[in-house]
Amino acid sequence: MPAEEEVWLDDDAGPLIRPYSVTAGRTRPTVDLDLVSLVIATTRTPPGMDPEHRRMLGLCRTPTSVAEVSAHMRLPVAVTKVLLADLVDCDAVITHAPYGATHDPELLERLLDGLQGV
Repeated sequence: MPAEEEVWLDDDAGPLIRPYSVTAGRTRPTVDLDLVSLVIATTRTPPGMDPEHRRMLGLCRTPTSVAEVSAHMRLPVAVTKVLLADLVDCDAVITHAPYGATHDPELLERLLDGLQGV
């Protein structure tokens, strides 16, 4: 099978590319993000972005939580945070932690239920 026709997505397993490949081996984001941090795209679009970065920018046209970005991208949260931090570093997105959101047990429970697919 020619390289351009190779399948890198399995319907049952999901992406076949290892997370460390997506982050170039990086495991820690350069900015502090939690699951309920809201991410909002700016008007700046850096040249030469990876497909994952471009897709994240599209998802963040409206305020979107880190957890939602992770779910839509079908990537682990740690990988999502590294990629979002890249976008923060180049001013392509801004982040905002909702006031008091991390201290609201009901909100955290709803978020956990959403992540578990309840």
